[in-house]
Amino acid sequence: MNSSGGTRSPATKEMGWLCGDKLHFWEPNQTFHTDRPDLSECFQLSVLAWLPCVFLWVASPAYICYLKKSSRGYIMMSLLNRFKTAFGLLLWIVCWADLFYTFHELQQGQSPPPIYFITPLVLGITMLLATFLIQYERLHGAQSSGVLFFFWFLSLLCAIVPFRSKILKASSSGGVPDKLRFTSFYFYFGLILLELVLCCLNEKPPLFSNVVTDPNPCPEATAGFLSTVTFWWFTSLAIKGYKMPLEAKDLWSLNQRDSSKKIVPKLLKEWEKEQTKVKSSEQNLTTKATYAKQQPSATNHVSGGAAGGETSPEEVEVLLSNQKAAPHQPSFLRVLIKAFGPYFLIGSGFKLLQDSIIFVNPQLLRMLISFTSQKDVPVWWGYTLAFLMFFAAILQTLILHRHFQYCFVTGMNVRTALIGAIYRKSLVITNAAKHSSTVGEIVNLMSVDAQRFMDLTTFLNMLWSAPLQIMLALYFLWQNLGPSVLAGVAVMVMLIPFNAVIAMKTRAYQVEQMQHKDARIKLMNEILNGIKVLKLYAWENSFKEKVLAIRQKELNVLRKTAYLGALSTMAWTSAPFLVALTTFAVFVSVDEKNVLDAEKAFVSLSLFNILRFPLNMLPQVISSLVQASVSLKRIQNFLSHDELDPNSVDRKTSSEFAVSVVNGKFTWAKEDEPVLDNINVMVPQGSLVAVVGHVGCGKSSLISALLGDMEKVEGEVCVRGSVAYVPQQAWIQNATLRDNILFGKSFNESKYRRVLDACALTPDLEVLPGGDMTEIGEKGINLSGGQRQRVSLARALYSDSEVYLLDDPLSAVDAHVSKHIFDNLIGPEGVLKGKTRILVTHGISFLPQVDNIVVMVEGRVSEMGSYQELLNQNGAFAEFLRNYALEDIVEEDEATEQLIEDELFPDDVLSNHHTDMVDNEPTVNEAKKSFMRQISILSGDSENLRCRSVRRQSQKKHQEAQEKKKPQEVQKLIQAETTETGRVKTKVFLEYAKAVGLVLSVIICLLYGCQSAAAIGANIWLSQWTSDSLTNDTQNNVHKRVGVYAALGIAQGVLILVNCLLCRAYCMLRAAKLTHRNMLQGVLRAPQAFFESTPTGRLLNRFSKDVDAIDSHIPDNIDIWMRTFWYTLNVLLICSALTPMFLIVIAPLMVFYWWVQRFYVATSRQLKRLESVSRSPIYSHFSETITGASVIRAYDRHAAFVLMSDVKVDENQKSYYPGIVSNRWLGVRIEFIGNCIVLFAAVFAVMGKDTLSPGLVGLSVSYALQVTMSLNWMVRMTSDLENNIVAVERVKEYSETKTEAPWEVEDKKPPAEWPTQGNVEFNEYSVRYREGLDLVLRNITLSVKGGEKIGIVGRTGAGKSSMTLCLFRLLEAAGGEITIDGVKISEIGLHDLRSKLTIIPQEPVLFSGTLRMNLDPFEKYSDDDVWKVLEHSHLRKFVGNQPAKLELECTEGGENLSVGQRQLVCLARALLRKTRILVLDEATAAIDLETDDLIQSTIRTQFEDCTVFTIAHRLNTIMDYTRVLVLDKGQIAEFDTPTNLISKRGIFYGMAKDAGLVQ
Repeated sequence: MNSSGGTRSPATKEMGWLCGDKLHFWEPNQTFHTDRPDLSECFQLSVLAWLPCVFLWVASPAYICYLKKSSRGYIMMSLLNRFKTAFGLLLWIVCWADLFYTFHELQQGQSPPPIYFITPLVLGITMLLATFLIQYERLHGAQSSGVLFFFWFLSLLCAIVPFRSKILKASSSGGVPDKLRFTSFYFYFGLILLELVLCCLNEKPPLFSNVVTDPNPCPEATAGFLSTVTFWWFTSLAIKGYKMPLEAKDLWSLNQRDSSKKIVPKLLKEWEKEQTKVKSSEQNLTTKATYAKQQPSATNHVSGGAAGGETSPEEVEVLLSNQKAAPHQPSFLRVLIKAFGPYFLIGSGFKLLQDSIIFVNPQLLRMLISFTSQKDVPVWWGYTLAFLMFFAAILQTLILHRHFQYCFVTGMNVRTALIGAIYRKSLVITNAAKHSSTVGEIVNLMSVDAQRFMDLTTFLNMLWSAPLQIMLALYFLWQNLGPSVLAGVAVMVMLIPFNAVIAMKTRAYQVEQMQHKDARIKLMNEILNGIKVLKLYAWENSFKEKVLAIRQKELNVLRKTAYLGALSTMAWTSAPFLVALTTFAVFVSVDEKNVLDAEKAFVSLSLFNILRFPLNMLPQVISSLVQASVSLKRIQNFLSHDELDPNSVDRKTSSEFAVSVVNGKFTWAKEDEPVLDNINVMVPQGSLVAVVGHVGCGKSSLISALLGDMEKVEGEVCVRGSVAYVPQQAWIQNATLRDNILFGKSFNESKYRRVLDACALTPDLEVLPGGDMTEIGEKGINLSGGQRQRVSLARALYSDSEVYLLDDPLSAVDAHVSKHIFDNLIGPEGVLKGKTRILVTHGISFLPQVDNIVVMVEGRVSEMGSYQELLNQNGAFAEFLRNYALEDIVEEDEATEQLIEDELFPDDVLSNHHTDMVDNEPTVNEAKKSFMRQISILSGDSENLRCRSVRRQSQKKHQEAQEKKKPQEVQKLIQAETTETGRVKTKVFLEYAKAVGLVLSVIICLLYGCQSAAAIGANIWLSQWTSDSLTNDTQNNVHKRVGVYAALGIAQGVLILVNCLLCRAYCMLRAAKLTHRNMLQGVLRAPQAFFESTPTGRLLNRFSKDVDAIDSHIPDNIDIWMRTFWYTLNVLLICSALTPMFLIVIAPLMVFYWWVQRFYVATSRQLKRLESVSRSPIYSHFSETITGASVIRAYDRHAAFVLMSDVKVDENQKSYYPGIVSNRWLGVRIEFIGNCIVLFAAVFAVMGKDTLSPGLVGLSVSYALQVTMSLNWMVRMTSDLENNIVAVERVKEYSETKTEAPWEVEDKKPPAEWPTQGNVEFNEYSVRYREGLDLVLRNITLSVKGGEKIGIVGRTGAGKSSMTLCLFRLLEAAGGEITIDGVKISEIGLHDLRSKLTIIPQEPVLFSGTLRMNLDPFEKYSDDDVWKVLEHSHLRKFVGNQPAKLELECTEGGENLSVGQRQLVCLARALLRKTRILVLDEATAAIDLETDDLIQSTIRTQFEDCTVFTIAHRLNTIMDYTRVLVLDKGQIAEFDTPTNLISKRGIFYGMAKDAGLVQ
């Protein structure tokens, strides 16, 4: 080792004043060219000591400002804090002890160099600053500090050098020369170490912070600096998720800064500002505009140069609108930038740092390779390089994930803000605006467009970062290889348009595929909604073919996409290779002197690998930018829609009338014709006014006008006091029955009971499984129409308002119920007497009891007055009455009242536990109820519920029946959807492999291996090639080297292509096709009961989401997983082959990897599930809100609903946020493993320096640098694959459902013309809905001759509908049999049976498609037949007037036809099939009396010689039938001609009397 007396370096001369004469500042011999490197004492005392101090002084002003601004309350003085402070002061004392010792030396007459004064002084003051910061942080509530952590860490790093140096000196000189400084330094070192350790610990949260009050706070807020940087705070959740599947209650609360409460107002405030700015600038224009419109002569200053008075006002308007449109729409982008820009910029800062650090490692790799090629250099250089590589990689990892965290959180906040803003807007937009954006579109704004923004923010930084990375990489490459680089870059640039074209085509195909998929799902939706009708008509096959046809188109598009995908995958994997090949080939052949050595080759390779990412990302970012800009426009337009004018209805309380409209003229949209014109209505306080008129004359519009939902063109509307509103279509929320009635009011037991009684809801509660705590499904699915309407009435009654607007609430309920409701609720003696009531009604019987009647004709009030007055006037009203009144309307006496009481609350209403007052479809209802029952049981405390429902059942119920009910309840729970939890079973992967084909699956795996082997081969060949440079025989075999390299690379590309085509375009699509077909077949063959216990949504989900997963997600996942898996395997193989020591390290690393991966996969899978489960309520609540907006506004519940939506969004973000963090947590840990692999590859390369050629070192280290990426992808893909492969299982579950009887039984086929007579016999027939339920029909025996007309009547739940379902075998017999014309129906195939019977169902179901398809899906009949049928069903005129005639498109559910017309279409279907037996399930809904008469007369004439069964609700339709069958509790009570039954004075007589048919 050189003695320190050598030549002085220039640096030492410069620093002479500081170090004095004895000490040297810099000595290269002592530092670099030696095996025991050391730094000079002066360097240690100056640079190393001052570095941390400079950092702290630079950072502290900004840090103090930050602490001051974001103060969170102070923290109590803790033991930890006291220790920190004490150590800080001790450090100050130690430093200054040195200073005083130097003064002491000075007095002793020695002359210590100046550095001995300066350094202790600076250090001492800095330690005081650090101590001050410790206290300042405590007072401002910072629980942990990054700045101080860095300071202590730097100090410790810098102190390690003197620590070693002092010991080396002492050992070499055999003693300690300067004892005091020696001891004080080790004191100093120990204290700094302690400070660093204490700094990693965390303080308690500040007093009064919300962390203290929160039940489950997010640990991030209180995490220390290290924990935050490495996302260590997430580990607790990862462990919990691994031990058992996470549930919603395990999730942390949302951080305050991410909650809707904080974020939405922030955005809205900026949006308000923006709008007012635009309005004020528009103001100038509009003032000009109004001026221009009034005086056309003076327009030329607006229209810019048109001749003085020529411009017409319309033209001016156009010009103005153009002017307005162009520069002045409030810019939503600016608003977003203002609201979320600053936070996002922090993330961009991190990205900039990371971009610079990426390029450190290739430089270090160059040094490492050159180190291995030099012989006599100190070994510690190599180790230093290895560790530097490791630290650079670690730093890059931490910074990158910090950047991602900022971006993702911004994205999440943007989504929250957008959803909040859209929701708030949707409550107040006008109807015109509502028509321009349908519910579906608005929900799309919320789901799709908001999601696009979220996706964009994560990659937005790539817009500037990608070009930056590309430029830097090119700069370094140029330095390395000179101009030859341009060849490689040219290849890359050529690949960009290739990739872009593929991307564009793929995008187009995706759009096409989405269209097919939408069409398929829409059709499936209709099939599932109308499945009962399909079964009754035996139309399943026709529809199955339609679905499969669409599916085939979809698969064809998928196949094309797969071809393109294969090309782009090949391009993407071969790109780096092609680039390297061209560059190296050009480099070697341009100039004979150019030699490709390891350094050039492998450094270039690592730089090309860096280039690959930005080049691939740029096109993607740009395309997602384009998408987001489209979304931006859509959202901006929606938020700029007109809003309802809150002042259009005057709420003042001065006028003497409760409701008054003066000269009202109303329209739905400003540009439309007025719907209501010249309306003058005065309603005195406390009166009951009926509004009557034909369909479509504006009755409901009048109510809307009073609510302020219409545009008021002129006139004034005044409504005094609060309003309750009952819409025509009851709007029911997805909440409990009680919540639906309370609607935000507080619960008052006695008032609530009174309301239930008045609305006749008490008996229904007996039937509902959870009583009034039963959860009601979306749109009130598990209530019958009548129950929905009565709940809606109960809500109005409970709200206790002053004005009641009732829009035809009695149409959906049975006659006796509507009488009960009118008498007890609406009528002059009802609960509401004394309140102002406006009642729209079709029912004539109530009119004599109202105070005033308003008769509407075509949007005008034609007459108004009391019943008697109007009759005497003999106008439109008298005409209306004459047509429809029953012969005479009797004021019923007390006796009838009594009878109705019994009718409503019979003692045995509970004997049959699925009775329901107004439901004519017990089957569907039973199922819906059981579905809801299990929901309510799951949600409520099940024990409670069960006891309650049992207690409610009256004691008369037999013991055994109760016993029967209990186990059943348990059995029904099983129908809740099975969510997979925990690991996915290997069985599922096998299932998928079977669908693909087992042999093919194995071949595919092997092909991936081969492709990977080719890639390795190419790189090993490259390392051989670079070793030529050492032996100087480069020139001889350049062509051979290049040729083999090219061949290996191209082989890899071809293998990839073949593999992708085989895998994606053939096998996986085959699997997709098979699984879908099997599921469709399984679902269509399922019995009716299956559809009743399975919600449509769940089935549709399997057909959309799960099929989609099998179509496109699983193949992608498998592809990427296989590639990354083989890649990682290669890296480990190469490293181990070159340095066998590597095997020792692999084991622990892989264990750690496996462990992290298992934790991550378990947790993230469950988080994803929770996130998707909590996402749908946002959208369903939203669409529910839009449909019920008028009700919400009428009851003034606006704010409450906004709050509900916010809570739902926050719930969703609560599971989304840990999902983001889990990815960061995984990233940091996996990349740490990757970095360790780099470290060990480098360290072992240094150790084996003598045996390895530089080419092999380059090979192993550059491979290792790439491995991080593939490790990361592998875990992600494992996780995705496990999430998606479940789809296979779910689809399989439905392909194996229990099927109904065969559609056709070959050997039992009935004759073609069967049934000829139409005789029907029931013999001891019994039936039940499902196993374990009571019988619905008991031992029924009757015979019907061909051509008889039978009316079936009975109370609800008596089994009327069941009779018809049995004929069609939708219900299979529990005993006995039915024969038709001597054929036992239980023995023949279902299609054979069903196609020979005809039914006109209760609810008219139409499918979207042409009218012709709706009448005759199998195209059996000629057009003439169809027209003839339309003639008979009174539709000919309507269809003839349509331009498309028979090809008239029906929208989904036949929405574009009126209910009456739909009913007539069903009649036409029946006429077209015209079989010997017709079943008519009479419609109860608001079908007007005219349509009803048409249908009845047609049936009387057209089906004269057929056997007709009619389930009657209006008795007057069956009074002339041959016989009437009266059912009661599933048995025949009476069966005879109508006249005989009336004379017997039994049940039938009572019913006829209620209906006013007999005196």
